[in-house]
Amino acid sequence: MTTPVERRAPVRLPWLLSVAVVNLGTYVAFFGPLAVLLPQQTEAIVGDGKETALAIVTGIGAAISMVANPLFGALSDRTRSRFGRRVPWITAGSVVGALGLTILSGASEFWQVVVGWCLVQASVNASLASITATLPDRVPVAQRAWAGGLVGLGQTLGILVGAGLAIAFGGTRAGYLACAAFLLLSALPYLGRSHDEPRTERVPWSTRAFARSFWISPSRHPDFAWAWLTRFVVNLGNAIATLYLFYFLQDAVGVEDPDGGVFVVIAVNSVVVAISAVVAGRWSDRVERRKVFVVWAGVVMAVAALLLAFWQTWPGVLVAAVVLGVGFGAFIAVDLAIITEVLPDEAGFAKDLGVINIANALPQVLAPVVAAVIVTSLGGYTTLYVTAALVGLAGALAVVRIRGVR
Repeated sequence: MTTPVERRAPVRLPWLLSVAVVNLGTYVAFFGPLAVLLPQQTEAIVGDGKETALAIVTGIGAAISMVANPLFGALSDRTRSRFGRRVPWITAGSVVGALGLTILSGASEFWQVVVGWCLVQASVNASLASITATLPDRVPVAQRAWAGGLVGLGQTLGILVGAGLAIAFGGTRAGYLACAAFLLLSALPYLGRSHDEPRTERVPWSTRAFARSFWISPSRHPDFAWAWLTRFVVNLGNAIATLYLFYFLQDAVGVEDPDGGVFVVIAVNSVVVAISAVVAGRWSDRVERRKVFVVWAGVVMAVAALLLAFWQTWPGVLVAAVVLGVGFGAFIAVDLAIITEVLPDEAGFAKDLGVINIANALPQVLAPVVAAVIVTSLGGYTTLYVTAALVGLAGALAVVRIRGVR
């Protein structure tokens, strides 16, 4: 059960913004490479096998993320430091993540790309697990969707800023270094005002108990299980749709400057996602409803994917980016609020959110396998986006099975 609302004082906007900025930096570190730098670097190294090679590096990185986020989250829950439970991991994750991006900036062999990207995924997920746990740590339930909207705003702008840095600095080397610098700087506002309370009690260590803590029984915690499934399936649909955006614009739409095209699409989508996340979050808190927002978000995102399936022109891509932004913005704000309301272990918020993050990371492992087969052998991009629409809609509808949230 989550902590009762009355045990938390309302949080102030400056603190929430500092949390959002950390999220912004982590998503710059993830999506600057994913949107532009990794596709460019992979194509330059392997040539014609670019789709398969990109699927390999992103899939391995996602597998690392799937383990790292809950693992470092659980260690964060147990950390006894005068700086608090979360601050040490946010600091270390940002520093080591910047090191991983620096390794990528000098990579000239495919194995170096894999190693660098895995280091980024492991370390930045340590930071992400800890900063996400500050929401159930500090934010009362009545502010959760608004907080989720601001966090979603940071994540969305991170995608935009990451792609912008990758393009603006020209070339993979400078782009990676710019993302590394941004990651480090983004942690500073939160570290200066974290109010992260130290954990005073010592938790007895048991390797067996620690390992068993990652299993959260669906029969004992069905709402948590349905929340996990909702996020997993929606993210699987989104991952299938977005993995090959660079190649889609280049090969199917015929954009002459796919780098610039990716940035424009991300910019349009990010602005709409940011607005939708904040508006939907505030609206959800005001009417005290969650599930209806997720269902309609799924419907809207499915429409966007179908637009990409059957209107493969530059205007069609821009319209789809707007429609997707409306749906995805509402989803990320309200879905995060739902998840923080069904966490089963008050003493293990970061660990439980890390388990939830498997629902973010596992689709990144599965999507390359699904998408690569569809694009190369099962009908190309039309089939890809129809599949993404059906999968994402099914995920959103799963939210209705959650009983403990209105």
